Amino acid sequence: MPVAIIESLDHEGRGVARVDGKAVFIDGGLLGEEVEYAVLKRKPNYEVGGVTRVVRASAQRVVPKCEYFGTCGGCSMQHLDPVAQTAVKQRVLENAFWHIGKLRPEIIYPAIHGVPWGYRFRARIGVRLVPSKGGVLIGFHQRRSSHINDMQHCPVLPEHVSAMLPALHALVAGLSIADRLPQIEVAIGDAVTILVFRNLQPLSRQDEGLLIRFADEYGVQVWLQPQGPESCYPLHPLDAPPLSYSLPEFDVELAFSPTDFTQVNIEINRVLMRRAMQLLAPANGERIADLFCGLGNFSLPIARSGAHVIGVEGSESLVGRATDNARRNGLQGNTEFHAANLFETTEDSLAALGLLDKMLIDPPREGAIAVVKAISPAQRPSRIVYVSCNPATLARDAAVLTHEKGYRLKGAGIANMFPQTSHVESIALFERVT
Repeated sequence: MPVAIIESLDHEGRGVARVDGKAVFIDGGLLGEEVEYAVLKRKPNYEVGGVTRVVRASAQRVVPKCEYFGTCGGCSMQHLDPVAQTAVKQRVLENAFWHIGKLRPEIIYPAIHGVPWGYRFRARIGVRLVPSKGGVLIGFHQRRSSHINDMQHCPVLPEHVSAMLPALHALVAGLSIADRLPQIEVAIGDAVTILVFRNLQPLSRQDEGLLIRFADEYGVQVWLQPQGPESCYPLHPLDAPPLSYSLPEFDVELAFSPTDFTQVNIEINRVLMRRAMQLLAPANGERIADLFCGLGNFSLPIARSGAHVIGVEGSESLVGRATDNARRNGLQGNTEFHAANLFETTEDSLAALGLLDKMLIDPPREGAIAVVKAISPAQRPSRIVYVSCNPATLARDAAVLTHEKGYRLKGAGIANMFPQTSHVESIALFERVT
């Protein structure tokens, strides 16, 4: 087996080495380690491999908590100490700013981190009936594969959900449509846990009885989703508490559907919210845009300050949810929500929102390039807080803001929203140069 010394970690958490002048990306390798590896893919300019033996281990290497680590695609960094994980992600963010945007933040904010296990309050679990492998498989997909990694427990799920996995195997195996049920979505609120069964065929009465008994035994609410996300509906119990999460520091509670997008890590979301409000510093009477506002996660805390919030989101259903959440929290007087495709933002569509004092942007992985390009001298907020789930697109958009639109990158830092994974969530502050 070839041997390499790991020189760095990439954005996927893989070790990076150079062997005979060629970059080699090695799953399971940590910075400074000497490892033996097997080559899994060869390309003219690089290779991809996996560790077969650690010759000299890093002091930051730990024993993975989960027996499925290495095959399951849910985690990629369980072999690295959780504190070191945040440092690696901070370096990924800084490298993206420099290599893509030729930028360095003036301030590096302390990393936001929390408990490393049991944090996933949202999860999509795959299901597949494979008689040749023993029957029903339930779990996350295998790494870089569409195959299901069969799991009997999962330490990144809350303990009560992890404990259900063996019973879920038995439940699905007993359904008449076991081969037509591709996934189970988990959504956990402050007062209820919901399991959404994606049923491609109608259930029999006996199937419904099995699901109802399971819901009663494990204290969950079962929903069915026969078609797209909007088709999901509760099966049992019908009198369960509403699905919602709270942001106590801002005295708001947000209701959501089990298929709506929400942050998976509610505790980190609360700390991230605090930092976002500190950086944005919303004030009474200001007009602030919340772009990609979703169901109002940032909008309502901003509005609680007395500012007037203009939330924009591409999904009509989420706009409806945000409007309803504002009403439920008594904030309808200083909020307004609009549906629009922000990936097609123009100077005119941005100007149509009215004069803005500040802006918060929280886009998906694709980033907000159309938004930042549409900022004009006539519509140039004094402060922009950008929450990102992709360092590369954040760095790209930051380059436009700083090199073309007259802003400076005041500060940036990461939030370890997904411990044990290479996913990097971050927050950055841009201030207008006067």
